[in-house]
Order: sequence, then C-alpha cells, then structure tokens
Amino acid sequence: MTPFRQDSIAPEPVASVPRNAGCALDPEWLRAVRVNRAAIDRRVATLPARRSVKGPHQAAWLCRAVACMDLTTLAGDDTADRVRRLCAKARQPVRADLLGALGMEGLQVGAVCVYHEMIGPARQALDGSGIPVAAVSTGFPAGLSPFHLRLAEIEASVAAGAQEIDIVISRRHVLDGNWTALHDELQQFRAACGPAHMKAILATGELGDLGQVARAALVAMMAGADFIKTSTGKEPVNATLPVGLVMLRSIRDYHERTGQWVGMKPAGGISKAKDALNWLVMVKEELGDRWLEPDLFRFGASSLLGDIERQLEHHVTGAYSAGWRHGLA
Repeated sequence: MTPFRQDSIAPEPVASVPRNAGCALDPEWLRAVRVNRAAIDRRVATLPARRSVKGPHQAAWLCRAVACMDLTTLAGDDTADRVRRLCAKARQPVRADLLGALGMEGLQVGAVCVYHEMIGPARQALDGSGIPVAAVSTGFPAGLSPFHLRLAEIEASVAAGAQEIDIVISRRHVLDGNWTALHDELQQFRAACGPAHMKAILATGELGDLGQVARAALVAMMAGADFIKTSTGKEPVNATLPVGLVMLRSIRDYHERTGQWVGMKPAGGISKAKDALNWLVMVKEELGDRWLEPDLFRFGASSLLGDIERQLEHHVTGAYSAGWRHGLA
C-alpha cells in the first residue's frame, strides 16, 4: 500500500499535469448531486479502523506527507524573521541524519504559505530551492472585502512573486444557491491569478451540509480552480474526513467527465501523523497514486510537521523524542 517504489523509500519523478481549464457552468450537473451522509460516515470510519501502515511503509507515507505539505504561517504577529525561519525548515523539514537513514536526502515541502506582506521575505529565503510561495488572498479568511480589492490583492501577490494563490469563495453564494454568481466570481479570480495556480478555499464548515460542499467544489472546478481546499483554518470546523471524501469524489467525477486534473488540499486541524496517514490512504483509494504527488495533493499544515518528524525519529532510532526537539520556526 505504499505510493513509493518497492526497492526504495524515495519517490519516482512524475510529469506535471496540465492546469485545469475549467468549463461552462452546468446547472443540471449541480441539480443531480446527491450525498448519502450515512454511507459517507461508514466509509470514513473504515480508514482508522481497518487501514494500518507500519514499519518502512509508514515511514515512506510520512515522507510523502512532508513532500505534500504547504508549510504555513498565518498569524497576526508574523515577522520577516519568523518567515525566514519557517522557510529554512521548509528547505530542511526533517533532520539530516534521519533523512540519511531513510534514504530521503533532499526531501522538501510542497510550498510555503504566507500573507501577502510576507511574500518578499519568503521568496528571498527560498531562492534556489524550487519551493513555491503560496499567498492567501481575496480578503482571507472571510472574503468579504470589496470585490475590486480582492482582485487587486490577487494581482499584487502575483506581481510580488507568489506562484500559488489561495483564494476564499463568497460563502453567501453557496448558501443562497447562486451558482452563477459563484462561477463568475471564481472565473475572474482565476484570470487575475494569471500564471499562478489558484487554490479555491471552500470554507466547508460554513456551507451547511455535504451536498452544498459537493456543489461548491464542482462550481470551483468548472470555474478553473487548480486545487480545491477545505478550509481557511479559521472556521469552527475545518478539515474532516467526511468533507474530504465528498470533495475527492467530486474531483473524480469532474475528471471523468472533463478529463481535467484538479488537486485537493485539506487544511485546518490536521496536526498528527496518524491523521495525515488517514488522508493519504483515502486519497489513494478514491483517486489513485497519481493524486499523491505534490502537484495534486497538499496538506495545509503548521504543527503537523513536528509530529511527523517525531514519528520518523522513532522509526529510525526506536525511541520517541520530546516534541520541543522538532520545532518549526
């Protein structure tokens, strides 16, 4: 059940998928959406209960989780020095001796995610690493600032060097069932992103029910989102496995109908290595190995990396270390 070669923990290189071009809004498709909550709950209950990954396979999965991580700081007291320290951790996410023992030298995270003001320090600190900078935008986290300012914020972040833009949707369009307004809004966001990949944050904890989550996910993909993301991390309920399953199946449906590739990013509340394993297993079983690459799957995470590094040390040495030995920044 490992996404890696059988003879090595190191991952095989893969070709990047083309960006999602989107499609016209299809109201009939949205009206046909049905979500069986009881069946969803039964399915996700099997993940921790029946799937067990141990030994070198577990180490391989945890290294993949690191490679698919958007290492994030979105605090009001962020400073340039804090961002530079976080970027140093992004370049060397796990201690060198542990990576050497695992045969995973050169392992890096998928991206560093910051506010607009911190794009410059992040770009400087990551120069030459190949790690992209992602910026949250469009009035994050509420998305209630004037529309022209939200567009301008995207354009400013792209101009500052952000290669990925995490936008937030207008939740009111979902709650009102105004799918045309949501589609039009996201198409304009996508155009403003230009060459930067757009990750559409659905804020699933504020959408009411799983049916609405599925419809919002489909509209975001129809509008050209390169990723759909569960949460800002600021809602009372963030990334949950039932929500994730609904979004993954929406991605599968969209891919089967259009041939377009869209990534998935759970964010908010994923802080333990065992939680990351559940998500990775679910992605593998629902979408297949190709969606376990950083260009199609990311964790929005901050504290998760510390627990993963702790688990990898246990795998290498046979002993757990104190959590403070694996600080992020």
